[in-house]
Amino acid sequence: MKKLELLAPAKDLEHGKAAINHGADAVYIGAPMFSARKAASTSTGQIEELSRYAHLYNARVFVALNTILFDHELKEAEKLIKEIYESGADALIIQDMGILEMNLPPIPLHASTQTHNTTPEKILFLEKAGFQRVILARELSIKQIEEIRKNSTVELESFIHGALCVSYSGQCYMSHSVCGRSGNRGECAQPCRSAYDLVDGKGQTIVKNKHLISLKDLNLTGELPEMIAAGVTSFKIEGRLKDISYIKNIVSHYRKQLDTFLEGKTEYCKASSGRLVFSFNPDPEKTFNRGYTSYNIHGRQEKLSTYYTQKSVGTKVGKITGIKGNRLLYTGETLNPGDGICFFSKENELKGFNVNGFENGSILPSNTQSVYEGAVLYRNFDIRFENEVKQSLDNRKIPVEMKIAGDSTKISLHLTDSDGNSVSQEKNLDGTKATNPSHAENMLKTQLSKLGNTPFFLQSITIDLLDFPFIPVAQINELRREATELLIQERLNNYKREDYITEPNNYPFPQKAIDFRGNVSNHLSEKFYQRHGAQILEKAYELDNHVNNEVLMETKHCIRYQLDACLLTNKGTTIKEPLFLKDQNIRYRLRFNCKDCVMQIVKEL
Repeated sequence: MKKLELLAPAKDLEHGKAAINHGADAVYIGAPMFSARKAASTSTGQIEELSRYAHLYNARVFVALNTILFDHELKEAEKLIKEIYESGADALIIQDMGILEMNLPPIPLHASTQTHNTTPEKILFLEKAGFQRVILARELSIKQIEEIRKNSTVELESFIHGALCVSYSGQCYMSHSVCGRSGNRGECAQPCRSAYDLVDGKGQTIVKNKHLISLKDLNLTGELPEMIAAGVTSFKIEGRLKDISYIKNIVSHYRKQLDTFLEGKTEYCKASSGRLVFSFNPDPEKTFNRGYTSYNIHGRQEKLSTYYTQKSVGTKVGKITGIKGNRLLYTGETLNPGDGICFFSKENELKGFNVNGFENGSILPSNTQSVYEGAVLYRNFDIRFENEVKQSLDNRKIPVEMKIAGDSTKISLHLTDSDGNSVSQEKNLDGTKATNPSHAENMLKTQLSKLGNTPFFLQSITIDLLDFPFIPVAQINELRREATELLIQERLNNYKREDYITEPNNYPFPQKAIDFRGNVSNHLSEKFYQRHGAQILEKAYELDNHVNNEVLMETKHCIRYQLDACLLTNKGTTIKEPLFLKDQNIRYRLRFNCKDCVMQIVKEL
């Protein structure tokens, strides 16, 4: 049976445990250094504790060490990788190919989406080079994933939810160009979320101060079955910088989706253990999002940019019908004190307020700035839902069968979990028989079933006792605690981490020459590519003095398409090239490769 894995982000130990408790089969967490989300790095101590917790449920922990490295960092990175392996991590997510030239522990390697994984040839190369998994580019369609699957056997991981980089991952140099903060070094300043003017070659402004290259968020809820059929087995949620409510809500949502898919299937199974009980109804619309898109999974079908705002708007709840003093007359869904409300002003700027009070269709807002009669309101913070999510804690339990046997002198408690792990624990008794066997049996069942603070829940219990003994409650509880502690240790002892030794080879790289977009930033990555037959034409963008006329990003997002000016679908468009993005300091030229539906952004002085 093929295992289907739900992979969740973890900013730290707390977020990682929350992800596992809400249904993740695996979590990915940042290394103490060299993580592509520098603000979400953690310690090896937290990785060790998270690994122990995850392994209890047969879940796995992957550590992201996925920035490019400079020469002076190689020794420290190699030492850190060994510490990560010793902490119990199951795999290492990397971007820098120089790592394959290091003296590595036997830890499986996953090729980060930062390695620009877009073609069957590239994915096959990564498999041959020693990777056990490839994280696919977000831009790929179902058809492209199918072609990749036909061409290789490596595990395929794909993003299904969360924020979208407008550029192909690993191929964006805009942040470094603007302010010296490199996305490939984990420090992206997100200039793509800023507002720009769109101007033509004559300097005339076509669009003023809009978020032209800020994309909506990804949501592939409805595409999971197609992705599974195409060959994806790991489904990744973005969000190592997101709050814990996001983790609980989105992980629970996709856990339910995958479990529904798995019902009645004999060729697929869940990748970890335990049953989930949901204390709230997951809803992606109630978590921070910029509006959702299925992106390119079925090819270009929709406009992608957030345009008016890069912030979360939320869901429409109603509109203002009047203003009376400091209160707003309103028609729509019931609101609650503490809700966050936003609306677009008459100038199309996103404004908002908190609900301080609500009764009889009247809102007492925290402020009335820019509010007007007829304004459509959106709720981007639902206090009632947030409280439900906040109270959701320990939802994941492993089924256990109990059998207690013996007599008035000795009893033994035998536990068997749903994965076949078994333990036994004994207790000596003083030979006293129960005066009321029926009452004693009920009391025994009640005390043994109290597994609330453990990872287990009681599925069934068998009692086989001769001359039903008198067993003090304290002894029953002690027996139960000792047996469950033994079972926890047995599960951890029986967890088998998959080791893999990466052996260097010279399988040919699909490109003969590599420019700065190969992100070669140290002598070991040079060595790697040269051994695989590729010539290094340029070092990484972060090392060379690239100033002008370089492609800062390539993207499947097309501003022409966004403005109904696509040259393929609207030949009567009046928008003429050249086109430029412009802010207060920099002008960027736009280039359009209509054959491949790709737009390039080029910096100009």
